[in-house]
Amino acid sequence: MLPRVTTVADLSTPALVVDTDALARNLDTMSAALPGARLRPHVKAHKCTALAREQARRGHTHFTAATPREIVGLARAGLGDDLLLANETVDAGRLRALADCEALVTVAVDSDATVDAAAANGIRAVLIDVNVYLPRCGCAPEDAPRLADRARSAGMEVRGVMGYEGHAVLIADRAERTAKTTQSMERLARVAETVGGEIVSAGGTGTYDLNAAATEIQAGSYALMDGDYGKLGLPFRRALAIVATVIHANERWSVADCGLKAMGMDHGNPMIDDADVLFCSDEHLTFTPHGRARVGDRILVWPAHVDPTVAYHERMQLADGPGVGAQVVDSWAVDLRGWDVPANKTSTPRASTRRGK
Repeated sequence: MLPRVTTVADLSTPALVVDTDALARNLDTMSAALPGARLRPHVKAHKCTALAREQARRGHTHFTAATPREIVGLARAGLGDDLLLANETVDAGRLRALADCEALVTVAVDSDATVDAAAANGIRAVLIDVNVYLPRCGCAPEDAPRLADRARSAGMEVRGVMGYEGHAVLIADRAERTAKTTQSMERLARVAETVGGEIVSAGGTGTYDLNAAATEIQAGSYALMDGDYGKLGLPFRRALAIVATVIHANERWSVADCGLKAMGMDHGNPMIDDADVLFCSDEHLTFTPHGRARVGDRILVWPAHVDPTVAYHERMQLADGPGVGAQVVDSWAVDLRGWDVPANKTSTPRASTRRGK
């Protein structure tokens, strides 16, 4: 029989740990700043319906998602009041799954191909995704009205526009971050006037308090926070760490069992309090402690980028404080991870509600 886990130090490692006090404070802080429909939380940052319920309990009942899997999972969890897939897809099966789920689903489109795929597979509402200087998805501003007309002629509602100033959200200098955000939103506002609809969807954690032009902000990382956003002086506390075990220690360096397969490294090395991280490999994190580390010690590792880190794990453990001695009080499934949309054998397609080709 496995020993009962009572503290963070008892967990098998590596494991995700969430400080419930910091999480609650972050959610409350954001709900005060952007109440109700002013925030459309992005679930890609946590991929967890239990955490989404905490956001909904504070009045944030409209959600942003990055994958069809996230949309369908939210709908099946009863969180489908108003869901936005802020990403393009032409996958017919996944689009049909969105159209058939019991939720109000809106899909981002930015080309003839994405408009036609959405219409052909029963999507009933779209946002026109506009490039606002981030070299990623989004149509050219001058093409947005034509795409909106194409969507409407196919029987879909155009609810408005979307644009993401992702190139601005992590700029350390607040004045520069503000200027880049303003420039992006001026472009999006001009397009919104020509496209029509009530929604201007944009923003992220780094610009949540700078973006006044958007009708809704798609922030997500604020709930758990990470090392990168932690550098901006935002009023959110780091709530998520990985607990790891020291498996080697000598006079020059120490090694913990938390490597590339346990956390996102696209934003650089994680942090360890009172230590310097040297590098990470597949299963190992090599660091130099400021004091002395011993084999068997538990340490907390703070990831630089929370979104991909969460996606590596099946569960997050909830603790009543930030240290390894904190009590484990609950465990939440990271139930929105992955890309495949699970089959729902109890439902049948609602063909009568489909529009388009």
